[in-house]
Amino acid sequence: METKQKFLSFNLGVGDIAVISLQHITEVLQVPLAEICGVPQMPNCILGIYNWRGEMLWLVDLEAMLGYPPLLQGANLLSKMMAIVLESEGKYLGLLVRQLIDIEWLDTQHMKAPSAELFYQSISPFLQGYFINNSDEMILSLDALTIMRSPVWETHNKQFSHG
Repeated sequence: METKQKFLSFNLGVGDIAVISLQHITEVLQVPLAEICGVPQMPNCILGIYNWRGEMLWLVDLEAMLGYPPLLQGANLLSKMMAIVLESEGKYLGLLVRQLIDIEWLDTQHMKAPSAELFYQSISPFLQGYFINNSDEMILSLDALTIMRSPVWETHNKQFSHG
C-alpha cells in the first residue's frame, strides 16, 4: 500500500517546522495585511476576513492558535503574509504562516505518535504526529481537519456562516 503523501512544509515559531497534507490545501496565496478586515470581539488568533475569489475567507494566525507568540507582534510585522487555504466540505479557512518551505513526500508509516511531554498543551489537539527528517529535525504534522473544526473557530463560524 502506498503510504507516501505530499505535504506542504512551513516554519512554525522561530525554530519549528510543520507540515500539512496537500489533500486539504486548496491554494497558497500572499495576503496583503492591509486587505484583512479585522472583526471585533474575536479570539487573538483570528485576524479577520479577506476577500478571496469573491468569498469571505477567515484568516487565522496559526502560530497564535497553536500557542506560539502571535505572528503579528512588533518588528516582524510583514506587509504581506503567506496564507494556506484549507478546504473541507465546502468550507474554507486561511492559515497565515511565517514562511513556506517546500512540498515534501513523507511516508506516513514513519510518523511517530505525539507524546504530551514533547509538545505544548495548546498544540497537542492539532497534531497528527511528527516525523524526524534527514537532518534529525522534528517535523510536526498538523491535522488540517482538526484545525478547521477547532472549537475556538466553530463558535464564530456558526455566527457568520448564515450571512
